[in-house]
Amino acid sequence: MGENGAVNESAANQQDSRTGTGTGMERVALGTAQFGLEYGVSNKSGQTSLSHAAMIVRDARQAGCRTIDTAIAYGQSETRLGEIGVQDWDVVSKLPAFPAECTDIGAWASAQVAGSLERLGIRKLDTLLLHAPVQLSGPRGPELVRALRQVKELGMTRRLGISVYSPEELGLAIAAFPVEVVQAPFNVIDRGLETSGWASRLVDQGVEIHLRSAFLQGLLLMDEGARPAFFAAWQPLWGLWHQWLHDQGTSALEASLSFVLSRPFASRVVVGVTSPQQLGEVLVAARAPAVHPPDALRCDAPGLINPSQWKIK
Repeated sequence: MGENGAVNESAANQQDSRTGTGTGMERVALGTAQFGLEYGVSNKSGQTSLSHAAMIVRDARQAGCRTIDTAIAYGQSETRLGEIGVQDWDVVSKLPAFPAECTDIGAWASAQVAGSLERLGIRKLDTLLLHAPVQLSGPRGPELVRALRQVKELGMTRRLGISVYSPEELGLAIAAFPVEVVQAPFNVIDRGLETSGWASRLVDQGVEIHLRSAFLQGLLLMDEGARPAFFAAWQPLWGLWHQWLHDQGTSALEASLSFVLSRPFASRVVVGVTSPQQLGEVLVAARAPAVHPPDALRCDAPGLINPSQWKIK
């Protein structure tokens, strides 16, 4: 769908808000790593321009999206969001790992979050996530917990949480302090959060779940033969994926997004785009009927589902 599609979609959703009917788009969170970095294995257009970022934020808001996801580590993302203006958004940002030479984690964490708020041009985060929750189980874990609680007590964030790569990271982190939000990967290939039982456990504990990597950084959206050579080891899986899409008569975008949005435990699904046109396509795909990809597409190989293990030149 082209740029006109994004405009038309936004106009339709504005009508929804005027008539008091919900759009359901509040569950789609706008990921903004691409605003500050050349992010994503399938990203051929590089870092999103400031003008396109501003249009994306505008159109997403008009469509009913309410949550923006960013991080201190996302290059210029926070600064650009501050220039665009995000005072009327629920902003989620992430605290990086504290440096080994840090002598006062409390002062460091408060200064880091204060810097985020200044760059973003807001007074308070909706949620602060730990980008490296593994540090909670280290020797300075208790100090880190105290630092997080201090940030919340100072009114710098409404909630605290963690961002994980895999369900295995959840046990120790949740034992360390009362986590309110968990952000984790989930897609048609990587369903570990659900199959491990962690999704239902988090819901039972009242933890809000934000899902990311619905497209596996774009791998699920790429045409056959377009993926980097590193991923050839999983060619049978890609063949099954494309054959199933053909048999269902649906697109990779619609199938990937509708599947993740269909999970009842998903409070938010973080989706990053690089252009207003892509956003328009996402908004349409988010309304597609739920699909049920075959279990044969599931894979728990860290080399495939964990981007930190990808070896791409």
